[in-house]
Formats: sequence, structure tokens, C-alpha cells
Amino acid sequence: MDASPLVQQARPSFQPKIASLYEDLFNDDGDDEELGHSEGFWQEFFLLRPDKRSLSRRLAGVSADGLLHSQHETQQLFLHAVQQMKFGKAPSDEVALDVMFLAGVLAKRYTNPSADIITVLAGLDVVDAVFSDFANAIESIILAIRQKAIEVALSLTSGAYNTSLVSYFTHRDLFPPLIKYIQDSDTPDQIFEPFLLLGLLANYNKFEYRNPYKIRLEDFVNESNIQKIVGGLGDTCTRVRSKYIAVQEDLPEGWNVSNTLSYIGLGVLAPVKAIVPISATDDSKEREEFAALPDPLASLLLSTYDFAQANKLFCSTLLSTAATSKSRPSPFSAYLSLISYILHHASRSPRATLYGRLSLLTLRTIIEDPLLCRSLFAEVSIPVRLCRQRPPFLPFILTSRPAAAQIVDIVIDTLNHNLRRRLDIDLYTAALHLIHRLICFLSQTRTRFPYHWSFLWQCLLSVVRFLVTYSPDLSTQPNLSSLLAPLINSLTLAASAGNAFLPDPAAYDDLFYKLVEASDHLVRFKKAYYPSRSSADAVPLPIDNLIHISQHYNALLETARSQGKMGKNLSPREVTKVIRQGYESLDVSFSEGLDGWERYREGEERGLLKKCARVAVEDARKVVGGFQDR
Repeated sequence: MDASPLVQQARPSFQPKIASLYEDLFNDDGDDEELGHSEGFWQEFFLLRPDKRSLSRRLAGVSADGLLHSQHETQQLFLHAVQQMKFGKAPSDEVALDVMFLAGVLAKRYTNPSADIITVLAGLDVVDAVFSDFANAIESIILAIRQKAIEVALSLTSGAYNTSLVSYFTHRDLFPPLIKYIQDSDTPDQIFEPFLLLGLLANYNKFEYRNPYKIRLEDFVNESNIQKIVGGLGDTCTRVRSKYIAVQEDLPEGWNVSNTLSYIGLGVLAPVKAIVPISATDDSKEREEFAALPDPLASLLLSTYDFAQANKLFCSTLLSTAATSKSRPSPFSAYLSLISYILHHASRSPRATLYGRLSLLTLRTIIEDPLLCRSLFAEVSIPVRLCRQRPPFLPFILTSRPAAAQIVDIVIDTLNHNLRRRLDIDLYTAALHLIHRLICFLSQTRTRFPYHWSFLWQCLLSVVRFLVTYSPDLSTQPNLSSLLAPLINSLTLAASAGNAFLPDPAAYDDLFYKLVEASDHLVRFKKAYYPSRSSADAVPLPIDNLIHISQHYNALLETARSQGKMGKNLSPREVTKVIRQGYESLDVSFSEGLDGWERYREGEERGLLKKCARVAVEDARKVVGGFQDR
């Protein structure tokens, strides 16, 4: 029986013309491969509105070997796109940028990446001519079709970072057009892409030759453009940090009726809330979400490091730029806040650890400059939202404080939350270097600095106890000495010169009180990590000074007990009284060089920086993948 005309028939599906051209270009019929496509085909191809998603889906279905098999088509597409970019005729030049299929090609896994990518895009015989034209076209077109051209350049740089193709950008100078784009930008979020591209280019083979982009960064003195870059950095840091807060809100609960009644002892009158059990599934999901962070936008931390390393004006501008409104933190406040969250969760993934260590090196660069370090203690006072997603917690302070206090809080939080039996010695060494340099600055300048010092001494001595507990596993680590030196030197320097920078005598007494408490661990620490040294050696070690101090006061406490001046179990107040009385009889020959340190040299961290560059490049590829979906 024939179908009734009243029954609704399925509507035919129509395919966009450009999608059919993509199918024709990448079809599997190779009979006419040598003939190629006509000029009319390419004219129509670059006049039609591109469908980036359709092109991405088409490429996603082709393997690396498939692209090599279809190299004639891919070479023709890339060559014609470069020609359209060179001609600069609208709308074909903009379409050429949209159909640049670099992300889809470079994401494949090739047997020989460098040679295979060149074969797919240009061919080994004409690669120099094609990519020279490509680099020239990108340099000129950035000034006209800016954002799309930067995205294409970023796509090639991140996708072909381990090949020689990026060298075509180092032979050209993209720095002026990128800075021009930054200068003309209207919003902070427009800064991310050119800033990231500059960072990747400045890192490319920088240990093998004198990178021209690094030279450019060193000579860059345009303060207004640097201020825009700093503003964009703060905006990106805030966006990356928001992903951590989306997983777990960590602001302490404000005052309400329930906790006010509980505070005054009337908790039974408080309204009862329904108890929601926390399932193991939720905890597991949260751990997975934290392990996937930070967001790929954190690749900007590599550019931040390179700018800070090469340009002191960038550092001073980052520190001095104020918040534009009450609802937006200053760029340095946003940067420190993001670092706090990354370091709080550094042990969750190697990627987070690398970004954390890179950020600590950036802070070390700032701290080792005397003028910048002085401003951290005096001129730069900012509120910073520090991570509080796991105990133990530091005091919750949202008011403005010197930036140095915020940095010390970040380091304490890092040391407290990443203790593992398989300790990340490099991470802890980088964190302790910051503490040692800050204490050295205070000691040398005799600057009295108000801070909750008790938390710092407690944290450092907790690390000492941890090292003693796991000494059988850690004592054989080859680079452990780099961690021990700043740890013990910081405590010893504070004991010898703390009266010059601690805010009051009570803070100095508290340090000695904690050393007396840790007396047994200090002795065991020396036996575990300095077994060949004896107390009779002519030159005492810093750990000997700490042991001498604790033994001196233990002897005084035993004397006080034996004379019946105090009870068997001494109260903290009584111990503090003995400590104050014992200053006059304390005779310690403190080790020399406690306040000395070696300036950071980039070559010493070559391995780390190359790992960080690889992670940032991988994240940049993910960011580029987001461009393709827009």
C-alpha cells in the first residue's frame, strides 16, 4: 500500500557547501592525486564561510599515517592558505587563518615527528620557502587580523615545539606586532594569547643559543605595555584560581545565629541543620578534580617566569600595580593567590608540582633583588586570598598585609601540606630557599617585622621531625643536602639574630621554647644526617648551635627542678621564665655564613625549566584546541 500523503515525511538533511569541499579534499580516492584541485576549487574554498568544527571532525577521523598518505592534499591546502595570507585580500586572508588545520595535524602521534610534520604540511624539498613565507605572512597579518593570526602562530609553536619549524619564528621578529596588539587591547583577557606566545618563543632552545626573544624581553622598557601585561596576568590568575574554588569553597563560614550561640555556650539553642553524610564517592571525585588542576591557562606561569627573570621593570610593575576596583584583586595579589592554591595541592600531580616549583623560582628572582625585596616588606601591602582547603590552617587574615608576610604564609602552607614518605626534595628545597633569603634580609637590614612567627618555627621543626622519622628512606637521597642547609640555617640564623628582626621579646622567647621542645629530635637529626661529625670538631655546624641551645636550657630546667624552685611538671610560663633568665649564661659560637646564599643561576635549573616548558606547551595545545571549538 502506498504511503498516505498525510503522513509527515522525514526532512532531508542538507550539508553545507564548505563541508562537502572538505570531504572532496580529504577523500580516499587517490586516482587524481597528481592532478590536484582546480583554481576554481581553491577560490571557492577560500570565499565560503569556514566550518571549523566540521574540518576538525574530518581531521580527527584521519590517523597520522592517513595524513602522510594524503600529503598531497594537505600540502596543497597549507600552501594555498599561506598564499591567501600573503595576498592579504579580504575575506580570503581571514578564511585562510580559520582553515589553518595545524592543531588537527600537530596533535597526531608520528613515528618521526619533525620529518613527518614537514612532509604533511609542506614537503621536505620546499619546506624552507613555504615556512619562510608563512612566518612573513604571520608577522604582517598580525597587524590586520590580529587575534586569529596569533592563534595560528600559537598553534604552530605549541604543536611543533619539538621540531625545527618554530625556528622560522625565531628568524623573524614577532615581538613588535605582538606588543602592538597588547598596546591596542581593550580588555585584560586579550593579553593571554600574545603573552603566552612570547613566553613559549622566549623558551625555545634558550639553553642552546642566544634566544632573540629573550633579548627582547631584557630590553623591553615600555611601562604602559608592561602594565597591560601585568593586568592580563592578574585576570588570568583569577580565572585559573576560580577552578579550585569551584571544586571546594574554602572561605570560613561567617557569623550567624548558630555559631554565635555556640560561641557563648548556648549551642543547644541553635537551630539544627540536617546532617548530609560525606560519601567516599564524593571524596574520590573531588580528588580527581583537584588532580586535573590547574587549568591549562596556567601555562601563563612560564611566560611570567621568563619576564621576571629577564626584566626587572616587569617585576617592579607587578608588585606596584594596584587593584582597579574593590571587587578585583591587584595583579600581584591574584598571582600569589593562584600560587597558594597550586602549591597547596602540589603533591596531587607532577604537573601541579612543576608549576609550583616554577612559581617559587619566580618569587626567588624577586626576593634576591634588594630593592624589590625591600618593597615586599614595606611598600607592597595587599590582601591575598590564600588556600584553606585542607587543615592545618594558618590564621585567616583578609586585610592588607606586607607581601612578604603573604609569601611566608604560602611557604608554610606548602611545607605543611606536601609531606609524603617519598618527599619531593626539590619542591621543599625551593620553598625553604625563600624562607632563608627573607630571614637573611631581615637580619642584615635589622627590620622588625610583625608576623605570626610561632607558626613558622612550628612548621620548620615539624619538617625536622619528619626527616628524623623517615631518615632511613631519605638519608640516601643524593640531593638531600640542598634541603638540609636552608632548613637548619634559617633556624640557626633566627636564634642568633632574631632579636634584630622579631617584633618583641616574647616572639624571641617562643623560638627558644620550641627549640627546647625539639631537643631530642635535633640530636637524632644530627646522628641521622651528619653521622661523621662529632661535637669535638673545631668548626661547629649550624645544627650544633641548635643542639647547644636546647641542651643549655635543658640543663637549666633540670637545675631548677633539682633545687625545688619549680614543680616536676613545668608550665609553659615557668619554662619561658627560665629561658629569659638563661640568655645571660648562654654562650654559643654561631657558625659563620648563616646569612649567605648563592644567587639563582638559570643554568642550574635547566632540567626543571625544560620540564616546565614541556608541560606549558602541552597546556597551550589544549588552549589551542579550545580555539578550534569556538
